[in-house]
Amino acid sequence: MLLISFSTGRLNLLVRAPFHGAIVVTGVLLLGLAIQDWRGRLGRTAPRRREAASWLLAALVAIAMVLIPPQASFSDLAANRSGEPLAPEQLSFVLPPAQRTLTDWVRLLVLEPDPRLYEGEPVRIQGFVLPMPDGPPQLARLLVRCCIADATPIALPVRWPQSGPPPQTDQWLAIDGVMGVEMRAGQARSLVLPSRIVPIARPASPFEA
Repeated sequence: MLLISFSTGRLNLLVRAPFHGAIVVTGVLLLGLAIQDWRGRLGRTAPRRREAASWLLAALVAIAMVLIPPQASFSDLAANRSGEPLAPEQLSFVLPPAQRTLTDWVRLLVLEPDPRLYEGEPVRIQGFVLPMPDGPPQLARLLVRCCIADATPIALPVRWPQSGPPPQTDQWLAIDGVMGVEMRAGQARSLVLPSRIVPIARPASPFEA
């Protein structure tokens, strides 16, 4: 399962690329141990019924995971994770506004939350649609340091067009526009004013670090 997940690219949905090498080595070692164990069993007497049943069940589960992989919902994962403040010192201030990722924008707003500092700056970001319990959906990414177990959702509010269908949960979008300002609960906050919204395929490496 580990080796097939790596070869098909499925591992990108679970673990960041720097850790793939260790997983491949682990898969090779496990496969070698399985072959060695199987060869040892060939010289023994027939396995007991309970032992044979446990081997068959494990094999069926492994085959099912390979042939019918679970379909991850990023919005469901984000809903079960609590956001945490991002470290602003990781932000590269030399990036022009149009080259900032969604994560860069969130870090910048944490460091300097005055929305008027960024009003009118160009924005080019990608992410998935994340429904919010207290307002319109936002454009989000999952921040992953190691694997999906430590995923942290980050998101930016968007002023969605009034015409046309609403954005679909989990849909990946590329948005071009500018940063604007809106009043919410008596406070000014930044939000993205889109000039162009394009549906895109989920990236091969959907997480940000």
